[in-house]
Amino acid sequence: MAEIEVVNNDVSLTEPTLIEGLPGVGLVGKITADHLISTFEMDHYANVHCEGIPKAVTYHEDNNRLVTPVRLYVDSERDLVALQSDIPVSPQAAITFADCVSGWFAEESILPVYLSGIPREKGSEPARVHGVGVNRGIDRLESLDIPAPGERGLVSGPTGALLAHALEHDQPAIGLVVESDPRFPDPEAASRLLKQGIEPLADISVPTDHLVDRAEEIREAREQLAQQMQQADEESTRVQPLRMYQ
Repeated sequence: MAEIEVVNNDVSLTEPTLIEGLPGVGLVGKITADHLISTFEMDHYANVHCEGIPKAVTYHEDNNRLVTPVRLYVDSERDLVALQSDIPVSPQAAITFADCVSGWFAEESILPVYLSGIPREKGSEPARVHGVGVNRGIDRLESLDIPAPGERGLVSGPTGALLAHALEHDQPAIGLVVESDPRFPDPEAASRLLKQGIEPLADISVPTDHLVDRAEEIREAREQLAQQMQQADEESTRVQPLRMYQ
């Protein structure tokens, strides 16, 4: 049954901003959401039960409680929600997944910020961040002077399905696009995403020095997930550790 199972009823939110952390190009969304959850010590708020999420479970160190591989975390002080995913959502299941979570976002008056990397080879210039939006998401981008893309583009996969759902139903949503390494996890691009996009949108300050300093460690920890994404069509049963940045 498709649902968002709230496990923490003590949280109070007022039109929060949600940061989506699904794996994608450069794993920028995944790295960004994980960094927010860790930095702000966000509370586990809900388990996500949606058709389209592979049947798997996650466990954490020093805890014998199983949770779903896709979860929501909250920081009520900052009115912030983060979607954390330990597993890729396949493109074939993207529409089903988007229908499941987007309805709940609308019910809770959540402004979702969806994150995508656009493949660009590394250069001397910092990665550029651009914003696109639907409904009042456009007004929010313009009020903060987050630049529009300089070229045409297509957002596909689960994040594309989420933005397509917002467009079809005229629901507010924002998409942030950052230039990212197409071959490896890209913590530097995630840092730019945080500073140039998420900080102004969520009206928060996010320390990123730790993220950049540990870029090589994060790359190594993420490469396993990147390989899983490339092999997403090969389903097998296995138990494996999840490192801090995976």
